[in-house]
Amino acid sequence: IHLSSLGIEKSLDSNYAISKLEGENKIKNNFDRVVVLKPSIVYSVDDNFTTNFMTLLNRLPIMPIYYEGKTKFAPIHVTDLAQIIFDVVQGKTNEQTIECIGPEIISFKEIILKLLKTIDKKRLLIPLPLVIAKMTAKIFEIMPNPLITVDQINLLKHDNIPSGKYKTNFDLGLNANRIFDEEIEKYSFNWRTGGQFSRNKFSKKK
Repeated sequence: IHLSSLGIEKSLDSNYAISKLEGENKIKNNFDRVVVLKPSIVYSVDDNFTTNFMTLLNRLPIMPIYYEGKTKFAPIHVTDLAQIIFDVVQGKTNEQTIECIGPEIISFKEIILKLLKTIDKKRLLIPLPLVIAKMTAKIFEIMPNPLITVDQINLLKHDNIPSGKYKTNFDLGLNANRIFDEEIEKYSFNWRTGGQFSRNKFSKKK
């Protein structure tokens, strides 16, 4: 079983996407029996996606929106993805490539709005021109743990939803039922006022 990523075929301006495609090709060329799983955004506590953006939403009075926030995702919870892997191991499907998605298709802007709601914050959302977006990302890249990178901005250019080329887990009866809003609620308290990662906590430490 090889874990790749959804939508990488369209993202050849991203080093991440290129490395994932190279990994797929090497696995397929060197093994006779391979199942490639291509998940959309995988989320849960410590996922470096929802958590990074909740950190940004805590620290910044405004939130930059890339590509007008129109990029679409089909977020899948890590527990659902783990169940799909288990089902594949158990031989519940013979499909060689599976696009793994959650039950909803939501835009980048909708994700940000959902995160704001769950951490009980209000922020001004500003569409950022691509040139400025990449300039700010380069500044972030100087940090030990950058909140966003140029490579990630390149990835955001393309939708992260089923391509139609391969079957999805739902097509194969491998359901992923966890709802994005309900799941992020379980760990977002850390970024609310008074939470472990809230802005006022950072201020008190200074």
